[in-house]
Amino acid sequence: MGRVNEMFGSMVFNDATMREKLPKETYKALKKTIQNGKGLDPAIASSVATAMKDWALERGATHYTHWFQPMTGVTAEKHDGFIAPTDDGGAIMEFSGKELIKGEPDASSFPSGGLRATFEARGYTAWDPTSYAFIKDGTLYIPTAFCSYGGEALDKKTPLLRSIEAINKQAMRVLKLFGNEDVKNIVTTVGAEQEYFLVDRKYFDQRNDLIYCGRTLFGAMPPKGQELDDHYFGSIKTRVKAYMRDLDDELWKLGVLAKTEHNEAAPAQHELAPIYTSTNIATDHNQLTMEIMKRVAERHGMVCLLHEKPFEGINGSGKHNNWSISTDTGVNLLEPGKLPHENAQFITFLCAVIKAVDDYQDMLRISAASAGNDHRLGANEAPPAIISMFLGDELTEILEAIEGGTEYEGTGKRELEIGVHVLPHFAQDTTDRNRTSPFAFTGNKFEFRMVGSSFSISGPNIVLNTAIAEVLKQFADELEQVDTDNFNAALNKLIKRTIKKHKRIIFNGNGYGDEWVEEAEKRGLLNLPTTPDALPEFINAKNIKLFTDHKVFTEAEMHSRYEILIENYCKVMGIEANTMVSMAKKYIFPSVTAYIKDLSNTVNELKAAVPTALSTAETELIITLSSLLNTMYEDNKKLEKLSADATKISDLQQRANYYRDNIIPYMAKVRASADELELITAKKYWPMPTYGDLIYKV
Repeated sequence: MGRVNEMFGSMVFNDATMREKLPKETYKALKKTIQNGKGLDPAIASSVATAMKDWALERGATHYTHWFQPMTGVTAEKHDGFIAPTDDGGAIMEFSGKELIKGEPDASSFPSGGLRATFEARGYTAWDPTSYAFIKDGTLYIPTAFCSYGGEALDKKTPLLRSIEAINKQAMRVLKLFGNEDVKNIVTTVGAEQEYFLVDRKYFDQRNDLIYCGRTLFGAMPPKGQELDDHYFGSIKTRVKAYMRDLDDELWKLGVLAKTEHNEAAPAQHELAPIYTSTNIATDHNQLTMEIMKRVAERHGMVCLLHEKPFEGINGSGKHNNWSISTDTGVNLLEPGKLPHENAQFITFLCAVIKAVDDYQDMLRISAASAGNDHRLGANEAPPAIISMFLGDELTEILEAIEGGTEYEGTGKRELEIGVHVLPHFAQDTTDRNRTSPFAFTGNKFEFRMVGSSFSISGPNIVLNTAIAEVLKQFADELEQVDTDNFNAALNKLIKRTIKKHKRIIFNGNGYGDEWVEEAEKRGLLNLPTTPDALPEFINAKNIKLFTDHKVFTEAEMHSRYEILIENYCKVMGIEANTMVSMAKKYIFPSVTAYIKDLSNTVNELKAAVPTALSTAETELIITLSSLLNTMYEDNKKLEKLSADATKISDLQQRANYYRDNIIPYMAKVRASADELELITAKKYWPMPTYGDLIYKV
């Protein structure tokens, strides 16, 4: 226990370190910035920079970097040394307030979606003091926002911070209506559960599809998959446990609250879950977690796979985004209270979430859209691509009673009216968890289960924060016009109207069933099964208005992000198609041909030695192999042509649609033949490690 306490946060310039290292007035000023979102006084930056540098040097750091999150989906960094020359030919270690506050990386090669020309290279990073600096590999990492010379956001942190400001502003308006004069600000919190696979490095290195695409494009299922459910929560293998122990150590040093680790449902699949923290820090921590997962795996001779569907036929990996909203006084606004005003407040915020999810279901779907996640959504381990909410039977019945002004029978009959009666007390998680729901209430938070395992959680939380901010604004605009004596009646009317109009989004049943697709259509819910289906919704007028009204995105930034997302989809699909064509040509065709040749020689030799000998088995096998190989060869030729044709389509949306409608079906055809060939080709001929090697030999 002492070792963990000593280790935790030891490489983080956290609150305790700042209190120790900074002058008292500087510490107070910085805390005000962190807690209340006040602007940072540049005059104190030099004092902070000096203390940060001295602390980093004490821990062996020689460089610093502004660590940012461009639209590539991974983090970026440029390292500069603390070293500076002296007049006598020596060197000193320097770090100024200016260097802390602002950096200037070359921005020309990062995705901008048309916000800037490639030759316009200037970009700026700006220190985010609300996320602690940390040391990794001898470098001081300073979390920063990233923008262009013209001020446009080129990253994922800037709009996230804007969305946090937006929901804070509107939630405070609503809280004031309930008499919360002691609350100074609210914070959204997130705990991001991270699923991942571990495979042996030696097998990974022999699979070009894993190297280039992060997922297998070929692979027949072994005789045993996950049918017995014996991996889920099972005993953790020694090698994997050693990896998890090292991973915890590295994360704890960086202040990441890694808490829970276990085997997931699929063989070789695992999960790490942290304790929740503020959304901005949780986002930074999740980016760190994904990076360190990969790095620690290398030390153990393994590779960590974060793709949403590395293996066909077994569960893919998601990232459950557990979102809630709390006050600076420690009140979780999504937790029911025991007093009338607490319950009214809870129902108000709950209804704001319900309305936001219904009004902006398209944006939530987009926040989980990618080429990789398209393979996972709707399968048996992930929610469908239709957004709905799970509230559980009891809470749903309470809302129905409020809407109808009827008696609620859960804990004794009584008519429910907001602001007058105390809601019946109910425990958290009064019903079974609904693993099929994309957005499930779990007692005092919502679990958005649709997010892909490789995603930054910034996107989903930008959408949640902004959409809920908009609904809270609408509520506040209406209720602020009402005098105190009529507040309860006006609130009751608002809540009833909201429930009636938006209850269509609430679904507590089985989201995997075909009947739900039909039911969702009757309810008028959106069904956007693939990324090309979903992305155009990003730039419709309703969504542009949402984000521009709350100053989270400019209209230009929204169009740029649509361009980046659709282009990324096309690039990923192009890489996958070309990798498949190449692997078929270079590995599978020659290997199966060699096997057919050797079988034919065996048949001929047998007939030469014993003219009357039967060779039915070998002959039939040769015919089957040859037929499958010919089919695969023709389909692969067609795939190669389709892939080349796709690059000639200049309109990115049309190109994405072309990949979805033409190339993906042919990739499935090529794979089907290859997987059949794998099952009947002698192992010594098959040119790559099988699923059995990859998922069972860790």
